[in-house]
Amino acid sequence: MNREHTRVIGIGDRVIGGGNPVLIQSMCNTKTHDIEATVSQINALAKAGCDIIRVAVPDMESANALKEIKKQITIPLVADIHFDYRLAIASIEAGADKIRINPGNIGSVDRVRAVVEKAKEYNVPIRVGVNSGSLEKNLIEKYGGVTAQGIVDSALDKVRMIEELGYDNLVISIKSSDVLMCIKAHELISKQTDYPLHVGITESGTLVSGTIKSSVGLGIILYEGIGDTIRVSLTGDPLEEIKAARLILKSLGLRRGGVEVVSCPTCGRTRIDLITLANQVEEMVSKFDHLDVKVAVMGCVVNGPGEAREADIGIAGGVGEGLLIKKGEIIRKVPEDQLLMALQEELMKM
Repeated sequence: MNREHTRVIGIGDRVIGGGNPVLIQSMCNTKTHDIEATVSQINALAKAGCDIIRVAVPDMESANALKEIKKQITIPLVADIHFDYRLAIASIEAGADKIRINPGNIGSVDRVRAVVEKAKEYNVPIRVGVNSGSLEKNLIEKYGGVTAQGIVDSALDKVRMIEELGYDNLVISIKSSDVLMCIKAHELISKQTDYPLHVGITESGTLVSGTIKSSVGLGIILYEGIGDTIRVSLTGDPLEEIKAARLILKSLGLRRGGVEVVSCPTCGRTRIDLITLANQVEEMVSKFDHLDVKVAVMGCVVNGPGEAREADIGIAGGVGEGLLIKKGEIIRKVPEDQLLMALQEELMKM
């Protein structure tokens, strides 16, 4: 089902599905019962562009902390529960805007029913999450290993269980650390359900490898019209997940706003410290998140003006000086040590 036609689901004050914008999610790596640290991280993530945040709820202390956390944040809060159904119930009562469970880990049908009844009472969506690493033994035997079809079957089985309990306020998440398997699974499930899909490459890795794997996997899935929310899962600072997710969405034309920086690779013609300058520019433009512009950082005056033509504004380095370029036209020459400031001044005018 193309995202334009998935069901519309409300999560707190946000809406997904039905052609609404693809939202960015992340997950706190703080201890949820540490309210101050968790709130601080959530607010930093929200400022960076996170739309929905998930927190782990491994114990009752964490579940009870959600009530106070909710008071101090501005984005929807998702409670992640793996085994104890009582934690899911307590999280809903504490104000969670969505809960994430794998019904297969919750236990008996009666326990799943208790969670569903509480979700129904509070009208809280349930995210049915299935990872390739938790695939049931019978499906592994059926398909001769962990497969995309097995992941889909597992997820849809869980969905049917909840539907039979009289609830359909659902979001589905199927993840694998295998990029191609994850892509295939989403292609399969999108043809069999109209529930919104939360998309991610699970356990994708560290900053570099994880960003590459997520960009490839999410890029293909999103380009095919699949996916209503995304998370770039990285081993590291969750803020990096937001940066990567925003760039993925912008690259696919699924999100506007914020400054996009393009820079050329260094070569023998480069006469300035382009690597340092490009990093400085990327850091500087984060202050102009309300703008929707493309900034080019070029290493030489030979090809710089031409290569920067498609950018709104740019700089190109020379020997001890550089060019300030706007819409492909050279505005003026600037000493090398003033290039960054000159660019910032032009952005302030814009």
